[in-house]
Amino acid sequence: MRTKPPRSSALSLVRTALRAEARLSPEELAAAAGIRATRLRRLVELGLLEPAGPGTNEFTAAAAERLRRMLRLHRDLGVNLAGAAIIADLLERLAELERPRK
Repeated sequence: MRTKPPRSSALSLVRTALRAEARLSPEELAAAAGIRATRLRRLVELGLLEPAGPGTNEFTAAAAERLRRMLRLHRDLGVNLAGAAIIADLLERLAELERPRK
């Protein structure tokens, strides 16, 4: 019987958050994405990532996935972060259009 390799706590946190739709603090989100909290604050200041709602300092699991997608585009394809945010928006809209209607 094979055992699963250990997961990093940050990756585990994101997967748990996606299942439970939990809210993440900025520190938890930064850890899950593998970036520093100061970089996360800068992305929020630039409007590339938004908290769960006005007056809150928490982020949704969807924001965590969006951030990870943006960082992958930046790292793997060399897309600047503003461009990565636009691509993430377009991918989210496309997924919404492809989602079956009830």
